[in-house]
Amino acid sequence: MREPAPIVNLDEVRIDPAWALRIPVSLATRRQVLPLAAIDDCVYVACADAGDPAAFEAVRRYTGRAPRAVVVERDKLQRAIARVYGDDRKTSAPSLPRTEGAAWSPDDAVALADELLLAAVLRQASDIHVDPERETVRIRLRVDGVLEEYRRIPLAMHPALCSRIKVMANMDIAERRAPQDGAFTYRFGAAGAEQAMDIRVASLPVKHGERLTLRLLAAHDRDLSLDRLGLSAGDMAIVEGVLAQPHGLVLLTGPTGSGKTTTLYATIRRLQARMPANILTVEDPVEHEIPGVGQVEVDSADKVNFRKALRSLLRHDPDIVMIGEIRDPDSLDIAIKASLTGHLVLSTLHTNNAPSVVTRLADMGVPLHLIAATLRLSVAQRLVRRLCPRCREPYAIGPAEGAAIGNEAWAGRTAFRPRGCLYCAGRGFVGRIGLFECLAPDEEIGGAIARGCTESELVAMLRRKGARSLMADAAEKVFEGVCTIAEVLEVATAY
Repeated sequence: MREPAPIVNLDEVRIDPAWALRIPVSLATRRQVLPLAAIDDCVYVACADAGDPAAFEAVRRYTGRAPRAVVVERDKLQRAIARVYGDDRKTSAPSLPRTEGAAWSPDDAVALADELLLAAVLRQASDIHVDPERETVRIRLRVDGVLEEYRRIPLAMHPALCSRIKVMANMDIAERRAPQDGAFTYRFGAAGAEQAMDIRVASLPVKHGERLTLRLLAAHDRDLSLDRLGLSAGDMAIVEGVLAQPHGLVLLTGPTGSGKTTTLYATIRRLQARMPANILTVEDPVEHEIPGVGQVEVDSADKVNFRKALRSLLRHDPDIVMIGEIRDPDSLDIAIKASLTGHLVLSTLHTNNAPSVVTRLADMGVPLHLIAATLRLSVAQRLVRRLCPRCREPYAIGPAEGAAIGNEAWAGRTAFRPRGCLYCAGRGFVGRIGLFECLAPDEEIGGAIARGCTESELVAMLRRKGARSLMADAAEKVFEGVCTIAEVLEVATAY
């Protein structure tokens, strides 16, 4: 007896564009079928009626995999098809040739660019990488911080694709030997529910052509709030207490790609909701537009650089100032002076942990008594992928893993690892979450900083007062089944 098709909630399924875009839009709309993801040599196909063998045979021809039906509500399926292909898409990217040696036409560059942008939106990617190699062009998407290969195209198709993207980004298509930057707005979605996304484009000459990187800005920031970042209740209380103060310096620290800018934007939104305030920012570039905030973008022509913008900023009577990054003595000097003169200053700094912010500021020439007087909060953060709650597998931690995340006594406790299911497109992970460490100096710690205590002495004092380290926050999330030990060890170390 044939096993009945499972019933799933399509609104909670992460659609994999590498499979959804393999079938023509005509097949999807006429037969009401939509490939969702490939798992265990089968491609799962959403449908409202599992009794249409002709439709599944067509899906098999286009995907090359045995289809497995999953039943969904008809109205949700129609919305998903409209979201994937659009109501009025004239040129369907899935009609592009995918087999090696197939013929490509000049019009395919337009369709291919549309496909890449649509695929990035569906996968909730942050970047698209177009990398020419000796014989092919490798196209990858960065999803949840990890690069996934999406597809490869012939090298002969690369110039046309580059030209198409450069035209969209208002770049010089004749210039191929010098790096360029551009930007455009991509509109997607069904008619009546269209959305827009700002995209930054950078080109770079490499050995086999031009490498293109497309950055999708604010792809996940529409409902941004501090509550969604992963701060524990204790850390949230610390942050809320500092943000209630009228002045001081708040620094976010961590490596590139650790989510510092996202946290800054979420902090600004929280400050906006708390009280009316004049908020001004200096950024390079503005990654997310916040209504009601004066955002200054540093330009490449140097008419508006960090120094000029910051000096002018203080003449506009701001209550809160956000500096995208403290990158030189000028930006640091303005930040310190502004925090001393009654402003709340938010910015980022590159250090490994929260206590090392003090050392870094001292190395940049800030007197210790000024660090103690201005620093209200330093937050170290990292990003790890969040385990799919539907398919994660429990297992017992071994002694080596326990020691690696800070305590051999944790051996035998339950942690979780990824497996992969339809809801996470077979990856085992859905989205990312932050790991955090907060340092909010009290009177005792401020006095120790002013006296010139070492970083190790500062860390010992924090632990004595019960402050949690980055690894302690990570361990808690591991035991809760939020992330894996392997993910934690890639981004954080005990100290």
